[in-house]
Amino acid sequence: MAKELTSKSYIDHHLTNLTCGKTESVGWTCDHNYYDEMGFMAFHVDSITISILLGFAFVALFKLIKLNPADQKPTRMQNFVEMCVEFVNENIKSIFGSTDNKLIGPLALTVLIWVFFMNLMDLIPVDFLPELTKQVSYASGIVDDPNDAYFKFVPTTDPNITLGMALGVFILTIFYSIKIKGFGGFIAELTLHPFGKFAIPFNFALEIMQLLAKPLSLGLRLFGNLYAGEMIFILIALLMFFQSAVFGVLGLGLHLLWALFHILVVSLQAFIFMVLTILYLSMAHETGDH
Repeated sequence: MAKELTSKSYIDHHLTNLTCGKTESVGWTCDHNYYDEMGFMAFHVDSITISILLGFAFVALFKLIKLNPADQKPTRMQNFVEMCVEFVNENIKSIFGSTDNKLIGPLALTVLIWVFFMNLMDLIPVDFLPELTKQVSYASGIVDDPNDAYFKFVPTTDPNITLGMALGVFILTIFYSIKIKGFGGFIAELTLHPFGKFAIPFNFALEIMQLLAKPLSLGLRLFGNLYAGEMIFILIALLMFFQSAVFGVLGLGLHLLWALFHILVVSLQAFIFMVLTILYLSMAHETGDH
């Protein structure tokens, strides 16, 4: 028998990931009742699945466009892809200074489109995929109560995804800093600036905080903006379904207005993530003084 859905449980349900993990009592499980036992060995299956599917969609889309014969009249999709590539190259030239690096171009393009696709999921009505998951899980006997079936479909509202991508950029930054400047040059950069060799401990404290702040700010900025946008969609939906008909009409209008505005947020956050990725890698390639 389904539990009564209240405003609080409605919000909680939309903010809860489909989590699977290993527990001491029952082993591997996706039962949310055992969430506290999973500890570190817990995986947000919905975020991982959607991220991978969107990644494959990005690769497949651009691969199919690449295979389109050059002697044919370009399609709208081909024009869109070429516009994306030119846009990325222009940003690389203005920030990185060159497009000769074999990594920076593909990485920047992947970051831009992949993050944009993940952000774009936020424009799908908040109840569509979660409700579909509820009904499928209940009908297949996976759960006894449809309200126990969880599914978050916007990967960038999960800090594990955004911080994971930021960590990847951070590792590349460290790798290229050491490759370009040498290990000694990298250590000197952390210890001799900004106050010289007589303030090495103070210099190191300042530089290491600045270094660690890069991936944190990169990941948390994307997560915070998308999470806030998703939360507003949920609150508007709450207004539509749990209040009077008048509030429902008002909620529908607010939903459309916020969706139009959120298109800008979705695009802007993908652009910012790409620009900062290029900037951090550009800083890693600098060999001069601060």
